[in-house]
Amino acid sequence: MTAPSSPILLLVGLGNPGADYEKTRHNAGFWFAEDVAHEIGGSLAPEKKFSGWVARGTGDFANVRVLLPQTFMNLSGTAVAAVAKFYDIAPESVLVAHDELDLAAGEVKLKFGGGHAGHNGLRDIHAKLGTPNYWRLRIGIGHPRDSATPQRQVVDWVLERPRREEQTEIEAAIERALSVWPLLTKGENDLAGHRLHTKKAAA
Repeated sequence: MTAPSSPILLLVGLGNPGADYEKTRHNAGFWFAEDVAHEIGGSLAPEKKFSGWVARGTGDFANVRVLLPQTFMNLSGTAVAAVAKFYDIAPESVLVAHDELDLAAGEVKLKFGGGHAGHNGLRDIHAKLGTPNYWRLRIGIGHPRDSATPQRQVVDWVLERPRREEQTEIEAAIERALSVWPLLTKGENDLAGHRLHTKKAAA
């Protein structure tokens, strides 16, 4: 499928609400979305009708909204579908930032469409939007099979804090993603992906 060059109007960060989960690997999507909300001059505030925290951009980003669903990961689609429907935002103008087990900490990839690869947040968004055809920002958190204790369960891995060196790598990946964010709001998605995917090698 050819990826559409649609400007991103809704950025969704995936994670679990509450202090217990705030710094866990599964909340990498929240971390990126919170940074973007700041970048666009918005302020995240609870919106009960959307089951999440929402920020609206200012100036050149006035049409952009950032959403942090507060439904817990497995029901993320409820909030995404509610915001998309209310503001008439097409799936191809939605970008979902999420943690990615199949990428090492420090890696970040932009992708359009495809499966959910067992990610419960994406699974529910697929179901609630009725399509997999939206953008994803895959933020690498590594996989327990590649760690010193590969027998650990994935559920334990994603709900634990990254080690200090992993956190540094993840934060660097988020910074690289932030650097191409303005391109995504202009629909220059292919260029954004190219720069993002070559940035680490250049660095």
